[in-house]
Amino acid sequence: MAAHRSGPLKQQNKAHKGGRHRGRGSAQRDGKGRLALKVLSRKVRKELSRVDQRHRASQLRKQKKEAVLAEKRQLGSKDGPPHQVLVVPLHDRISLPEAFRLLQDKDTGTVHLNEWGSTHSFVLLCPRLKHRWYFTSARPGDLHAVLDMAKVADTILFLLDPLEGWDSTGDYCLSCLFAQGLPTYTLAVQGISGLPPRKQIDARKKLSKAVEKRFPDDKLLLLDTQQEAQMLLRQLANQKQRHLAFRDRRAYMFAHAADFVPSEENNLVGTLKISGYIRGQTLNVNSLLHIIGQGDFQMKQIDAPIDPFLLNPRVVKSQDSGAAMEICAMDAVVDMEEDLKVLMKADPERQESLQTEVIPDPMEGEQTWPTEEELNEANDCLKESSKVVKKVPKGTSSYQAEWILDEDGESGGEDEYDDTEHEDFIEEESQDESSEKEEEEECETMTIGESVHDDLYDENVDEEAEEKMLEKYKQERLQEMFPDEVDTPRDVAARIRFQKYRGLKSFRTSPWDPKENLPQDYARIFQFQNFTNTRKRIFKEIEEKEVEGAEVGWYVTLHVSEVPISVIEYFKRGAPLIVFSLLPHEQKEGLFFLCGSQMSVLNMVVSRHPGNTEPVKAKEELIFHCGFRRFRASPLFSQHTAADKHKFQRFLTADVALVATVYGPITFPPASVLLFKQNSNGMHSLIATGHLLSVDPDRMVIKRVVLSGHPFKIFTKMAVVRYMFFNREDVLWFKPVELRTKWGRRGHIKEPLGTHGHMKCSFDGKLKSQDTVLMNLYKRVFPKWTYDPYVPEPVPWMKSEISSTVPAVDME
Repeated sequence: MAAHRSGPLKQQNKAHKGGRHRGRGSAQRDGKGRLALKVLSRKVRKELSRVDQRHRASQLRKQKKEAVLAEKRQLGSKDGPPHQVLVVPLHDRISLPEAFRLLQDKDTGTVHLNEWGSTHSFVLLCPRLKHRWYFTSARPGDLHAVLDMAKVADTILFLLDPLEGWDSTGDYCLSCLFAQGLPTYTLAVQGISGLPPRKQIDARKKLSKAVEKRFPDDKLLLLDTQQEAQMLLRQLANQKQRHLAFRDRRAYMFAHAADFVPSEENNLVGTLKISGYIRGQTLNVNSLLHIIGQGDFQMKQIDAPIDPFLLNPRVVKSQDSGAAMEICAMDAVVDMEEDLKVLMKADPERQESLQTEVIPDPMEGEQTWPTEEELNEANDCLKESSKVVKKVPKGTSSYQAEWILDEDGESGGEDEYDDTEHEDFIEEESQDESSEKEEEEECETMTIGESVHDDLYDENVDEEAEEKMLEKYKQERLQEMFPDEVDTPRDVAARIRFQKYRGLKSFRTSPWDPKENLPQDYARIFQFQNFTNTRKRIFKEIEEKEVEGAEVGWYVTLHVSEVPISVIEYFKRGAPLIVFSLLPHEQKEGLFFLCGSQMSVLNMVVSRHPGNTEPVKAKEELIFHCGFRRFRASPLFSQHTAADKHKFQRFLTADVALVATVYGPITFPPASVLLFKQNSNGMHSLIATGHLLSVDPDRMVIKRVVLSGHPFKIFTKMAVVRYMFFNREDVLWFKPVELRTKWGRRGHIKEPLGTHGHMKCSFDGKLKSQDTVLMNLYKRVFPKWTYDPYVPEPVPWMKSEISSTVPAVDME
């Protein structure tokens, strides 16, 4: 009888794996008497009981509450700087002098007027509320002044129209302020009492609905009577302050007064004396100062004049001693030469240098020595190229033969280039053009039926600008339809035209050395070893380290050296004079591992502003507002991804956020970024908004070029492709690069066919006749060194001009 055999479908159970889960006995035997680590006690591990946890949480809440109250009490008090309020009217019908008249109530407090050019400001001292305010306003139509003053203002007071709220100009101003970052703000409506009583309630309801879009959960205050003005002042004094990160870690000052002392050698350069209140952080005399729109400068000394805006004008206390001095009257601007006490003088050994970039050494670059194989290949190429057949006498050596001339009188060689044919072609072309011009002059053109209105319209049209804009629109449209595709030139070999490009197996995973083939400008900049760690360490030092200098709230006079006279002229015309101190590594210091430099590569994440639709090409000069700085530069645009390589974008697209890369001064984020473009009429239109991403020269921006060809003959997995190249040598040169098609096939070049650029290619599947064969080539691109810290003053923007630059805003 045959034995039973199990079939192929019999269940196979897993074998037991012994030894994986050890018992207590085996663990003790393996330990061989070693003791385990002691369990940490609650006290060492700082584990608190529930009662202690609640107590600690209540203490932290109490400390934060006390810190907020102390900050609120210090702002505008006798020990702190005045509460600076920027008044911004958002409609043409708003009367700024009327609003200032209501706020300048003598019953409320003492008023000190200051007028510089067309900028009106005044200081309001209110002993009853134990508060002092400093109200300022920008020149009408000066957007840069509004943005600069908003960077240092404690509160922004927006004045709204009762019927419309804001017009197109006000909407444009709000867009810029929101992108830059708003401090504490208050909304006030002017002129609602002038409406009929029945329409006042409806107007307030409609205005509240309109305001909710931009200012959700914010109350509207009225500003028509003295009583409403006093309520507004109480609201400003009791508001919770919002912080702007880029200014809280730096010392800054808004100039109340300024004086210029020319130097003995040159009257155009001298010492600028700036008087104002220190805000933000303690100011050290050895640090550098940045005057917005003017550049970086050094300080000589810091003086402590008498504070001209004390709450109690009878007693003046010195900042160094407690001695009291009687004064009879107070002026808005105190003479800086009287009753001065020098707080600090600059130490030349500890003072920061104004050197902003490295002076590159051309002999310092490294040169790798070629290998033996490369040297042998080069010698073989030289021998083959230098072989020339000549008739020479018998017994002549090869060295002597090189000096024997040919019959044409030349020593021979294949690298000579004859320009005669090219010159003849140019002459023929110029003759043809001149004959065509003569024919055009003989002809007469006539315009019939044009109206006078069309003639007047054409006078204001710049035909050259229209042609350039049309060309930009065409290039942007082509880029959208055929991304990165270029035509292979026929007059230049493709291996010469694209010699700086390379092929990649995968754009995401293929390696690319960030230190390879760097431009000469990279010798002038600085790179951090670890930018994130350096930034954290600096911010920690600011919070913990005590700095000697002028403390927050002091009224001081800064002596700034080597300042051009144009700065004081700019201030006298009514523009604000705003000063920021630079952080330790935003200026030249000892952290550089090669040579000290203040310039580096800034990467900023920007998004296209919806109100601007004009095409913006890469490497086009734009105006940057980056934190507290303002400068001009030509950015590169690239994709915002987490990879190590980022694809270059030829235009600033409207649908996604891109990264703008420029050479610029080192600035630590967070910092807001605004991009403006200067139009032909001198106005500055907002292009994009965003924030500072990093300071990293190693961020690689890779430009892609796509060469296209068409399948001529299609076999099973083979195809003959033409029109990608136009000679046999180019096909052999680009043979290692992988091919792809628009329908997803991948392949390689097998061999060239003939001498006209046809090539046999193999693919991973059969091609379609309507498919297109593509080849991707890549090269790294770098920004242009076009950094300029001096930005020209824009033409004041008017309502009609804003409507043309911001088409998204509906006009009434």
